[in-house]
Amino acid sequence: MASKDNNYSGNSGNSGNSGSSGYSGQYRRYSDGTASTLRKPVVYTSLRFYQRSDVLYQLTQVFCQRYLPKHGDRTVDQMVQAARSTKQNIAEGSSDGQTSMEIELKLLGVARGSNKELLEDYQDYLKRHNLVEWRGSNPRFEQLHSFCRSHSMHNDYVPLFDKMDDEELANMAICLCHQVDSGLTKYLERKDREFTTEGGIRERMTAARLGQRESQRQTIDRQAAEIAALRAEVARLTALLNQSGISPETPEIPEIPDNPETPEPPEK
Repeated sequence: MASKDNNYSGNSGNSGNSGSSGYSGQYRRYSDGTASTLRKPVVYTSLRFYQRSDVLYQLTQVFCQRYLPKHGDRTVDQMVQAARSTKQNIAEGSSDGQTSMEIELKLLGVARGSNKELLEDYQDYLKRHNLVEWRGSNPRFEQLHSFCRSHSMHNDYVPLFDKMDDEELANMAICLCHQVDSGLTKYLERKDREFTTEGGIRERMTAARLGQRESQRQTIDRQAAEIAALRAEVARLTALLNQSGISPETPEIPEIPDNPETPEPPEK
């Protein structure tokens, strides 16, 4: 059995809570000022719960290969697929969210459901093998929870996989599942509020088109006001000239004949 003392050590360069996000704003404009209906893309690889879901996927493959039968047990496929579904649906939902928040919410919900399924599989494994699920009063839980809370990258966990037995790996997976669920839940709540207040792609397309029309109308109104101001200035200057006894003259423009004749060449 692997050492119980200090397995949860590693680089702390990826510290942060599970709710941290790479999300950046909502609307944008092109360089010419035209409003875009596309939302700014989310860099999902910087989402802590995505990073942990990637760790879970890699950990689950190691766990299943090491501790579950290679043939005749559907649990292996179910666990690996649940871990993959969590990770992939976060990635796909975040990418599709640039055009459709509805699809984004749906896929993030699928990811959360898959993560719950994976959590149940690890808990069931511990029960079937009479192993302990570590909880808050367990000092090993505190050490594990602290490590998982401050590390989210796959490279932080790889050195630990070979040092841990099935109980330790399962409890690490359970801890990561809880943190992924917490991060996803908060993220979904925020997205739900954004959808309620800002609407989906149809509302953004309508708003962008109306905004463009309003911008064009404002430009026309501004130009009309400038023309009116110029006319008023011309009238004022004309009045001043008239008061001074100076008649403003309009330069004569020579008439151009309808059918100009080609001049004859000079005689030599």
